[in-house]
Amino acid sequence: MKNLMNLQKIASRNNNNRAFGYPGYTESVEFITKQLSKQSKTSSFYVQDFPALWTNVTSISLSIDGVDTFVFGLQYSPSTSPEGVTLPLVLGPTGAAGCSVDGYAGFDVVGKAVLVERGTCPTGGTLAGRLRPAAAAGAAVVIIYNNVVSHVTGGTLSAPDPERFVPGGFIDRVDGLPVVERLLAGEAVTIKFQQTQVIETKITQNVIAETRGGDEGNVVMLGAHLDSVVAGPGINDDGSGTSLILELFTALNSFQHNLKVRFAWWGAEENGLLGSRYYTSHLSPANASSLLTYLNFDMVSKGYFGVFDGDGSSFNLSGPAGSDVIEKIFVDDLTSKGLTVTPAVFSGGSDYQSFFELGYPVGGLHTGTGVAQDPCYHQACDTYENPNSTVLTVNAKTAAHVLSILAMEGDKLIPKRVAKRTPALGEMEYPRSIAWGVEEGQHGHSVTCGHEE
Repeated sequence: MKNLMNLQKIASRNNNNRAFGYPGYTESVEFITKQLSKQSKTSSFYVQDFPALWTNVTSISLSIDGVDTFVFGLQYSPSTSPEGVTLPLVLGPTGAAGCSVDGYAGFDVVGKAVLVERGTCPTGGTLAGRLRPAAAAGAAVVIIYNNVVSHVTGGTLSAPDPERFVPGGFIDRVDGLPVVERLLAGEAVTIKFQQTQVIETKITQNVIAETRGGDEGNVVMLGAHLDSVVAGPGINDDGSGTSLILELFTALNSFQHNLKVRFAWWGAEENGLLGSRYYTSHLSPANASSLLTYLNFDMVSKGYFGVFDGDGSSFNLSGPAGSDVIEKIFVDDLTSKGLTVTPAVFSGGSDYQSFFELGYPVGGLHTGTGVAQDPCYHQACDTYENPNSTVLTVNAKTAAHVLSILAMEGDKLIPKRVAKRTPALGEMEYPRSIAWGVEEGQHGHSVTCGHEE
């Protein structure tokens, strides 16, 4: 828990966050590198700079028939004019119909503001997948209301798309449903919406460390994202994963192992897995062929004991070959302790996705983002007081057990992936499903964690 306290202190000194593009993240990188430097005899590390799109909503407001309403500016949304727009508000289609412009047939939305519910779409994710069809149908503004009860603190459209996006806002379900009822009853509703959003490229960092010893032709890799959302310190999400792999790194330096082990603290995960995507898209041929597997630890201190569904038996979406083996080792250890294991779906909402897409076996732990698991998910209250130390300790011991097996004989248990060309960053798919089942940009995300369109 000492690591978590240090991360909390960093956030407290920096406007209560450790988000990409802000001083708290820079200080978090310095904290990790300082810890890694203590093991220089048995390991090495480097800081990997990469460019990433950074956004800042400098002004935003929404009033519904003159009543001020909380609204979150969707990341990468176009801005309105400085004075904003006043428009009639109409309902868009619900369900699958809201995912395509064809679903808007018969809806009078041209030049108006459209109110739609967030929801999963076959392409585009739960936010961009709703905004693009409304914009294509002629809407001037799109207001999306949440489909879960948690307070909105994030939401991303994944990337700028000025040709197909219109200004968009994201509101709480508690504010959206009464307006839906009014519109269904035939009432006329008018909104005023204003948003100014700055989008620019900033340089940020991943931190990569690896053991000096071990078979260089077979590398076991572990990762966790180092950044938080802007809304809070991110001590569970993902200070917990950050701390867990830091402790494993420190402990491993005292043990013999047959395979090389690599650790990564990812930057800009909450903005769309940008750090891990940059890393995987810039792997040298030698590093790409030597990587055996990747284990992800994103939120591991509050909620259920979740293990990724490597064999696909729970969600009918299996990981690349070898992911089933990783799942079994995790599950066997947890169940041997009398614990109930909850399968975690490969939603595409955390950094394992960057490796999954390239065919590497993946696995890991995740304790859930629902209100029942972590009511402070992506909130200001995700502080040092939020994590459950017992859950974190159990997960850390299980992760250590799995690593002890893979670092000794992972090459005998897990098949090497079939070599394929590493795609350039712009070629890599964005995740298509929601980040951990919550808002993109809210990890997953957010996006993000977070982090889809």
